[in-house]
Amino acid sequence: MSWAFANPRARDTAPDGLSFPGGMKLRRYVLAALALLASVPAQAAGDTVALTFDDLPIMTLLHAQSYADYTNKILLRGLRRHHLPAIGFVNEGKFDDLERAAQIDILRQWLDAGMNLGNHTFSHESPNKLLADGYIRDIARGEQVTRPMLAARHRDLRWFRHPYLETGMPLATKLKINNWLAAHGYRIAPVTMENSDWLFSEPYDDAIARHDKARIRRIKASYLAYTAKIVPWYQRAGHQLLGRDMSFVMLLHDTRLNADCIDDLAALFKKNRLRPVTLEKAMSDPAYRIVDPYVGADGIEWLERWSQQLHKELPWDSFMDPPAEIDAEYTRIDHDR
Repeated sequence: MSWAFANPRARDTAPDGLSFPGGMKLRRYVLAALALLASVPAQAAGDTVALTFDDLPIMTLLHAQSYADYTNKILLRGLRRHHLPAIGFVNEGKFDDLERAAQIDILRQWLDAGMNLGNHTFSHESPNKLLADGYIRDIARGEQVTRPMLAARHRDLRWFRHPYLETGMPLATKLKINNWLAAHGYRIAPVTMENSDWLFSEPYDDAIARHDKARIRRIKASYLAYTAKIVPWYQRAGHQLLGRDMSFVMLLHDTRLNADCIDDLAALFKKNRLRPVTLEKAMSDPAYRIVDPYVGADGIEWLERWSQQLHKELPWDSFMDPPAEIDAEYTRIDHDR
């Protein structure tokens, strides 16, 4: 960087003995320097990411409270070890799947660990099936334990996550749900990054149940390899859409797979210069004020919704689907598709 003055040989001496080029008085010199610094573009802050975990108290194939307890213990220990803020979205209908008191205690453990909780409906059902009024009742039913638990700690239940990312159709249904959420103090937690972890997690549970150590290692390695590819894809897509760094909201699930991989995921975020932040911090990004125009049966994440609103293409030609063998394993285990 060069400084150019009309008369480079002229000099003034300040009262403290400092001299400045160009015959400039001290005040003028400082103002000129500040103006120059202000004109230099600031260094990019870099991408950030909020980690959100759906389906608390646990998403698993295995019907064992000890498995749920261990999963959350390891997951929360890893989040704290790596200083990763997170929020868990609760399906209160899961409490009676196992031991109700122990399931509820898992929520307390999340709060004790410094994490946050949100509402993911009671039954994890689609608004397209329940319709607006039924879906609203399911949301209200899904806060009966979580809201007072947060209130006891002087905290509010503020965040809602749509199951399957299905936000309602037709438009009148979507708007009715949105209006009810806003009137009851909720803000929708969108998704702008995801790694299809649910597809890997059930085969992983199945491998653990069968004590198949080779398969456990293979599925874990495949999951981490896929995540290592898809995370930078979302970063490129965000830059292509917005022309800048952004704050992502990443969808994960409360699973044994993520508990066992939390150290590797933390390292992956660091490698990709993704700084973990709270959901509140991530949602302060102005991108989350972009209108969501999508009304359809499918649940799609928000970069795709924004691309429709902004009339900009995402780099779909470089998008990678999860491995075919993992998809086939999931289909053999779970026939929900």
